Amino acid sequence: MQLVRISLITLSFAVLAGCGGGGGSSAPITVTPPPPVNNNPTFTKDVFQPEGNFKDRCAIPRTGTNPATGNPFPDIAGSSLFEKHWLRSWSNNTYLFFDEYEDIDPATIVDRLDYFEILKTEALTASGNPKDQFHFTQDTAERQQLVSSGASAGYGVRLALISSTVPRDIRIAFTEPNSPASTANLSRGAIILEVDGVDAVNGGSQTDVNALNAGLFPSDGGETHTFKVLDLGSATSRTITMTSDVVTTQPVNVAKTIDIAGNKVGYLHFTTFGIQGAEADVTAAMQEFANEGITDLVLDMRYNGGGFLDIASELSFMIAGPAQTNGRTFETIVFNSKHPTINPVTGAALGPTPFHSVGQGFSVNAGTALPSVNLNRVFVLSTGRTCSASEAVINGLRGIDVEVVLIGSTTCGKPFGFFATDNCGVTYFSIQFKGVNDKDFGDYADGFTPADASVQSGELITGCEIADDFGHALGDEAEGQLSAALTYIQTGACPLVAPKTLAKPSNVSQTSDPTSLLNDPRIRNRLLLEQTLLLNAPEKRQ
Repeated sequence: MQLVRISLITLSFAVLAGCGGGGGSSAPITVTPPPPVNNNPTFTKDVFQPEGNFKDRCAIPRTGTNPATGNPFPDIAGSSLFEKHWLRSWSNNTYLFFDEYEDIDPATIVDRLDYFEILKTEALTASGNPKDQFHFTQDTAERQQLVSSGASAGYGVRLALISSTVPRDIRIAFTEPNSPASTANLSRGAIILEVDGVDAVNGGSQTDVNALNAGLFPSDGGETHTFKVLDLGSATSRTITMTSDVVTTQPVNVAKTIDIAGNKVGYLHFTTFGIQGAEADVTAAMQEFANEGITDLVLDMRYNGGGFLDIASELSFMIAGPAQTNGRTFETIVFNSKHPTINPVTGAALGPTPFHSVGQGFSVNAGTALPSVNLNRVFVLSTGRTCSASEAVINGLRGIDVEVVLIGSTTCGKPFGFFATDNCGVTYFSIQFKGVNDKDFGDYADGFTPADASVQSGELITGCEIADDFGHALGDEAEGQLSAALTYIQTGACPLVAPKTLAKPSNVSQTSDPTSLLNDPRIRNRLLLEQTLLLNAPEKRQ
């Protein structure tokens, strides 16, 4: 039957040809099927299609409901190549330094995350640091859980990697209450000596590094690992076993009032701007300080890597009060040259972020009046982990001439931020804007530095270079940085014999040293997540 059908088709073409005139016979016409259609995107160097052409076209589409929106996931069938082309167009459109890297064909890089890694500038700052140290990704489901509840898998311990390479120096900075770490009686200053039998100080093989990272930074809850630790003040080590759990971060770790010669000084250890509960917690603490009538504030942000700009604005208002902030700009965000007036992510007209005097709806009802302590000076305790939204508080207050006295060491240097953007189950963080204060200043990519620092780099501001003191609990009046702030409050000057910064935490970047714990992208991304400045409106309210 098939042969008959083909013959009939051929015959009909022959008849039609004959009817065309001209005499003579005509050969049968053979019908050739069209070539298969290639639906994959194609590459032309420095020519970019709209990012929407490739968005949500996934190699492995998600199914079900997105818990962040309550709507079905937008994913449709696509490919890894579609995902990489989305990254290419999205970066070219929104990356702040879009013209500082070469356009590479996505088809030449197999993995989408590897391709994302090359979509950034390789330029250096004035001090020789990478201009972009904050290019990273996170699993979207993990990201949504962290933002909504502050929960993530771990032991409830913040580690200070004084040295991530051999000989390593890994200490406990602080622990979360009611966590596996607090149950194991770990506390500030303890030194990690071994992890699952591997020497945490001198273990140098790749196998050792992998084992250390697996134990120190568990991927999931329910992982059990053994640690040998040396507690502060002890001459004898002890061995403990901890099982990781999903631990909720407590944004306000310590809030108390200290009486100094008749004056009341508020001390606030604030650990993150990056979860919704931070708004309510810091507001409650500042209300207590307002009720107490404090005359000075010591804001301990030495391990605060950042978070939501709106919460940073709220805290800054609560410090300065309405008289100093009315009509002033907390921060103006600046995108790349393609977008001088319109936010390329939201489509909204660009405008300044004010000092918010009312709640923004994270965990304080929108429109609720915020308390204030009406200070014209604040003391900020800092380290290299003081980053992003924390630095925005420093810069924003300096923009309205509230004096910031920096006690500690140079901050991380991140006047940049991003809109955390999901595609196909991965959330991408790519620098999209920089922030400037009311005086149009935002050039602190090398950080803010106390004026008396031994190394004069970054933006110098009033303050004292003081070591991060692991010999005392945070909030202890004898702890080095807090003690120096209290001395300054009483005398107007740094301590006469100030303990200088003895060690700076490892920079969160890959090194050429194979013994570094930070050569693992998973670990780098996890630590970089603590150094974020976010403006993602969908994450602001559920």
